[in-house]
Amino acid sequence: MDLCDIRQIKALLARHGFHFSKSMGQNFLIADWVPRDIADAAGLDEGCAVLEIGPGIGPLTRQLARRAGKVAAVELDSALLPILDETLADCPNVEIIPGDVMKLELNALVSERFAGLTPKACANLPYNITTPVITRMLEAGCFRSITVMIQREVAQRICAAPGDPDCGAFSLFCQYHAQCELLFEIPPNCFLPAPKVTSAVVRLTPHAVPPVDADPDALFAVIRAAFAQRRKTLLNALSAAYGNRFSKDELRQIILDCGLSENIRGERLGLEQFAQLTRRLQ
Repeated sequence: MDLCDIRQIKALLARHGFHFSKSMGQNFLIADWVPRDIADAAGLDEGCAVLEIGPGIGPLTRQLARRAGKVAAVELDSALLPILDETLADCPNVEIIPGDVMKLELNALVSERFAGLTPKACANLPYNITTPVITRMLEAGCFRSITVMIQREVAQRICAAPGDPDCGAFSLFCQYHAQCELLFEIPPNCFLPAPKVTSAVVRLTPHAVPPVDADPDALFAVIRAAFAQRRKTLLNALSAAYGNRFSKDELRQIILDCGLSENIRGERLGLEQFAQLTRRLQ
């Protein structure tokens, strides 16, 4: 069965009485090059085990299974489980895990199911859970790489450089944890039903060691403060967050001691500058 052929997809769904769920952000691929290229981008071999989130009817799952030693696919929609039983019947290295990935302990899943294999993640993520899922996977620290298809605007934000209008606190969070690459885009006509936005594939390769020297909790507190009100200068943003500990003149001097203008906005700073600020504030 061609899981990207729209006629075969419609027949399969009709046979199982399946109806799309808007709340789950379900959009199935109808262009066979997309799952193939995503799986290629994940850099898999038989020594790898892959976590997939939201396999749908399984087109990406099949491509992953051809390349990796094992695939564990987490599916929330119970209506898709009998469909996956059919479409993946000839993929013995695939395990379907019913449930919500946001409620799973990822480190435990990896240690229990991926023993002896290099753990990676690869998925076509539903748009409505993109940010929390990527956050959980990065914080888990157990994946060698994370390759996901997401909304293009989110992909651009993840990879945005300091000073770019797309750069924000989530950009710096991702870049603190991983090298972030935007690989390619996928137009809406590659999906059923077609979404209203363009998608993109990003690959996140976690750093072996953090790229900057700063306590991460303190660092991200400073970053969140700087981006809480983007139109404010960094001085005013830090005054709002740290005014109970430092006078405005003291914060101004800290900023100047970091080699920054007192009129600079937080969106202009990179991780190293935020790390320097954090050390001074501590």
